[in-house]
Amino acid sequence: MKNKKSSRPKGAPKGKKFSIDDDSFFSPESKKRQKVGGGGKRDIIESSDSDDEFVGGSDGDGGEEAEAEESVKETVGEIRKRLAKAQLEKLRQIDLKYKEEDDDDEGGSDKEIEEGQRDSLVAQILQQQQLEESGRVRRTLASRVQKPGDADEFRVLVKHKQSVTAVVLSDDDLKGFSASKDGTIMHWDVDSGKGENYQWPSEGVLRSHGAKDPQGRATKHSKQVLALAVSSDGRYLASGGLDRHVHLWDTRTREHVQAFPGHRGPVSCVTFRQGTSELFSGSYDRTIKIWNAEDRAYINTLFGHQSEVLNIDCLRKERVLTVGRDRSMQLFKVPEESRLVFRAPASSLECCRFISNDEFLSGSDDGSIELWSMLRKKPVYIVKNAHSLLTANKNFEQKDSNGIPNGHLENGDLTSDRYNPSSVYSWVSSISVCRSSDLVASGAGNGFVRLWATESDSKDIQPLFNLPLVGFVNSLAFAKSGEFLVAGVGQEPRLGRWGRIQAARNGIAFHSLKLS
Repeated sequence: MKNKKSSRPKGAPKGKKFSIDDDSFFSPESKKRQKVGGGGKRDIIESSDSDDEFVGGSDGDGGEEAEAEESVKETVGEIRKRLAKAQLEKLRQIDLKYKEEDDDDEGGSDKEIEEGQRDSLVAQILQQQQLEESGRVRRTLASRVQKPGDADEFRVLVKHKQSVTAVVLSDDDLKGFSASKDGTIMHWDVDSGKGENYQWPSEGVLRSHGAKDPQGRATKHSKQVLALAVSSDGRYLASGGLDRHVHLWDTRTREHVQAFPGHRGPVSCVTFRQGTSELFSGSYDRTIKIWNAEDRAYINTLFGHQSEVLNIDCLRKERVLTVGRDRSMQLFKVPEESRLVFRAPASSLECCRFISNDEFLSGSDDGSIELWSMLRKKPVYIVKNAHSLLTANKNFEQKDSNGIPNGHLENGDLTSDRYNPSSVYSWVSSISVCRSSDLVASGAGNGFVRLWATESDSKDIQPLFNLPLVGFVNSLAFAKSGEFLVAGVGQEPRLGRWGRIQAARNGIAFHSLKLS
């Protein structure tokens, strides 16, 4: 039987017993570097306390730069922790404002109790905010909206060459995005109105980003945009239009990053699921497709509509609300792979919005606004002639100022023969709900935007105020706080040219709301 040779590391002197203590790896002096000299002797070279200094050389600037880079870099967990601490400190400061006067008179034990009460109050505030964000608790904003004065009116914030088709706001209400029929996509500041255009890439770049060749007689991709949506983190902007693609943009660089093919008709609506990068798109091909913006990937296709899909909405849950020209509104439950179908009385539904996970609104082409519930397949409340038009007065007048008058239109007697509720000017083309609240706005082409209050207990809709605005209101967006409303206005409707108002200004109109 052959004797096993003892394992000896490479470079160890022959004929000499090797010990672990001789190995530099097990040396307790971790800050020393050993240099093997001739004859097996090791010279010890003292190193500095910082490894960065040795890497950067004898010059100390390199080490300082490396340390600065390390201090700048934060992990995702560290960023979340820092933001959470800042938010908690902000809430504590709010609570301290009305308790600072009594701090001097209280003892140590009382102060500890006071700090515990403040922390519990902070927890209650955070819990309330989370419930409002998820849509399980509704804020009462409608009763706080004050009546606009004579000087309060819409003012033009951003101008477009052609009719605006879509307008959306970022989650922090600081930036806005708008698109028009001429293919322009603008990124603008809410306070100043200063905007910058998104530049469409060349045909070659579009193909490299996933776009397919144009179908039919078209020789290049159409730039006309019909819908916009921005992700909750404000990183991605999605657009859909006549070229049958869903385009993805980076809001930080305003560059095109991806084109999703797959729809066989114009993409009429897009929306992001709140808090995620999941994207839904509806099309004239009667389908709803699901995409992942972060992974640039296609996920699934939802079927159910028998005609063109016109509008779409989504909250935090994986539930998608859609309306189409088949006179139906459908609620898709994506994880369960099921859907609920709600039938409109006798009209085509043009727009829809979630109020909460169980209640939603729709606007139709007969001028009605419907309130729906999960428990009923028919509307629980209908506002008829919500935007009726006086046919005797269609000549709107536009002043040469930043304000936009209403052409002296009032609802008046809705039963009069002088009104034509089925006119294209009275179609409820847009509707918006202030997130997790009872405040609603609707728009048409009859000369004003209307504010409404939704009552969850009585299941009805009550009118609040009329805000004068000339033109087709093709899109509406509330600020998250409810302090202002923006409207996308055009001389023509969003999806066609069934009417035209020459006096209207193509652009974004801004109206501030005073809350008590």
